[in-house]
Amino acid sequence: MFLEVENLTSGYGGSTVLTGVNLSLDKGAALAVLGRNGVGKSTLVMTLAGLVRPLSGSIRCDGTELAGKRPDQIARSGVGLVPQGRRLWKTLSVQEHLELSALRRRPSSSSRPRWTLDRVFTAFPRLAERRRHLGAQLSGGEQQMVAIARALLTNPDLVILDEPSDGLAPAVVDRIGEVLRELRVEGVAVLLIEQDLHLAFAVCDDVAVMAKGQVVHSCATADFRRDPETAHRLLGVA
Repeated sequence: MFLEVENLTSGYGGSTVLTGVNLSLDKGAALAVLGRNGVGKSTLVMTLAGLVRPLSGSIRCDGTELAGKRPDQIARSGVGLVPQGRRLWKTLSVQEHLELSALRRRPSSSSRPRWTLDRVFTAFPRLAERRRHLGAQLSGGEQQMVAIARALLTNPDLVILDEPSDGLAPAVVDRIGEVLRELRVEGVAVLLIEQDLHLAFAVCDDVAVMAKGQVVHSCATADFRRDPETAHRLLGVA
């Protein structure tokens, strides 16, 4: 497995949020992490990215132990993060956001196309049109495109996305789904934390459902879709 999370426990200020989380993900695979609000999904993201230090457990990516490492070290190991809320600088232009990310670009494998500014602008033509606009001048959908493009420009082996569809128009969500499927074809692993089941099911082969800081249910996406009783019990949806 490319990503292996074992018995991960994490939290803030002496309070434990995650307790014994186990996940695994192979190259080119996509896993949707689902769950109600407040079950620890964002804490999982921040712990995997090094923004929260784990209390115990293991996070191995391509055989390298990442638990406890700094965010910059984890990024250089091939992990790209698309955080919840986009987190753009209001006074930097689209072009400046992307150029900053490109400065930290990792070498791409010989079999995988590199992510460049031109490729980003091809994937998201709207960003090419808005390249001189500041972060504060962008719509929510445009900001999300920048956040995703910023991660892609590091040439990641694993992309972690925290609620990328939040507040976006369906057409933008569909485009995000297309880009994520393209990444999978190139062998990039995708860990998708999402409330939009349409996007999660369109991108991911497997789902893991969290409750009270733990993964309480894991299965293939197709099996989860055929089990509405479990979906309703765990997520409150039909």
